[in-house]
Amino acid sequence: MKPINDRVVVRPAAAEEMTQGGIIIPDTAKEKPQRGEVISVGPGKDGNAMTVNVGDVVLYGKYAGQELNYEGVDYLIMREDDILVIL
Repeated sequence: MKPINDRVVVRPAAAEEMTQGGIIIPDTAKEKPQRGEVISVGPGKDGNAMTVNVGDVVLYGKYAGQELNYEGVDYLIMREDDILVIL
């Protein structure tokens, strides 16, 4: 997948299965992950270079991006502006 303009493809991290105290979290109570790995980066928009690179681990907004399931793997396609921080 090759995104266009300032779009980024991110593979979200898996949801937490257990709390730090050892309590197992049921599927209905799991929160949507806000962390993921950048899989593909577009060329940028209006001559501005992209800040993120393939392989970066990023944090993004809770409702950022468009969900996509491609070949059985879940991805998010979002604008670079939706990324809050590179870890």
